Parts: sequence; structure tokens; C-alpha cells
Amino acid sequence: MPTRRDCVELTCTRKFEEQAFRSGWRLVAGCDEVGRGALLGPLYAAAVILDPAKPIRGVDDSKKLTARERESLARKITERAIAYCVVSLSAAEVDAINVYQASRQGMIRAVLALDPAPEFILTDAMSLEGCGNSAVFPIPYRSIVHGDALSVSVAAASILAKVARDAHLQELDYLYPQYGLAKNKGYGTPRHLKALAAHGPCAEHRKTYRPVRGCLLPLFPFSVSS
Repeated sequence: MPTRRDCVELTCTRKFEEQAFRSGWRLVAGCDEVGRGALLGPLYAAAVILDPAKPIRGVDDSKKLTARERESLARKITERAIAYCVVSLSAAEVDAINVYQASRQGMIRAVLALDPAPEFILTDAMSLEGCGNSAVFPIPYRSIVHGDALSVSVAAASILAKVARDAHLQELDYLYPQYGLAKNKGYGTPRHLKALAAHGPCAEHRKTYRPVRGCLLPLFPFSVSS
């Protein structure tokens, strides 16, 4: 069934940032993650405080942009932003805490590492509650459905996270050329699934993901008779 996003072209604007400014917040951060659905490699998250005095044309949901556009925009974002941070969580960490918690913790880590600290946060449909020992996140925030396609700050974070993750997967492609990572970026394309069945998973695969789990050898593949 088509989603609202499929039926309506979403426009990336400063609407949510302007609303936060009118409420008295000045340092407004956007945060997002990439790689949640990949079978292989780290999950990346980023947080960005854009400078309203230094607008960047063309910032949009990273999935709508070409690799060249993302790389060009990432350079401008890092040059003009008030603050930014990109973090990664390894495949092992994603397996250990599950991908939803990894996404949330990645955003939290990126946001809390910003200097200066944000006064208000926009997230891409993600709750930030339950940070550490506190049930309440210490910084006010707003969770926006399709935030990466609607908010320039969230979109900027998605671009930084995507560019960083793609660069890392390019490096992993040299180590594991059989999986075609330079093109599929760790996602479950037909070539990746075929290679997974033929060669089994590598150290960078997420072992709890069903296609990978189905290719794991049993711990004791041979029966032992007494």
C-alpha cells in the first residue's frame, strides 16, 4: 500500500527550525542515522547545528541525492555549521542492543558530543527518552515523521551520516570484495545475498539479521559419538 510519502512530495525547509527560534531556542540541532537496514557494517548517526546566517542550498533527504551531491553538500555543511558530530556503532553493537536501540543511542551520542551544546533538537521520528540513568532526555526535542525530508537540520545530519558510512563501506569493499559492498553498501541486494550464501558471513555482518543468521554454521557442526 502506498504511504503518504509515496503520494505527496515532501519539501525540505526551515519550518521546524523557525518554529524553534520563535520559541526562544537559538542553537537548534538536527539528528539522523543511516544503515539501519543493512546486513553488514556499522550504523552511523550524525547531529548538526546549522548556522542560519550561512544557508546551504540543496540540502535534502540524503536518499534523494546523488553520491556526488551528498559529498559536495557534506563539505559545505562541515565548513559552515556551528557544530557537527558523526558517530558509528559497530555491527557487533547493533547485534548486542538491537537496531532500534542502536539508532537511538547513536543519535544521543552524536547530540551530546556537540560543542556548543544544542538548546533544542529535531529528530527523524526517534524518541530520545531513556538516556543513561534518566528516563527524561536532558535537552528539549521534537520527533518529526519523515524529518529527513522536511527539516534542513535533520537532512544535513542524514547527509553527513550517509557520506561517512559510504566511505567506510568503500574501505570494507577492499577487505571483502566478494560481497560487492562498493555498490550495495551492505544492504541485501541479490548479489550480496548470493555471496552470503556462497561464502558465509564475515566479521562485519550483523549476525542477528535473518539472512545472515540463516548462513551461520552451527557451533558444533559434527556430532560426537560416545
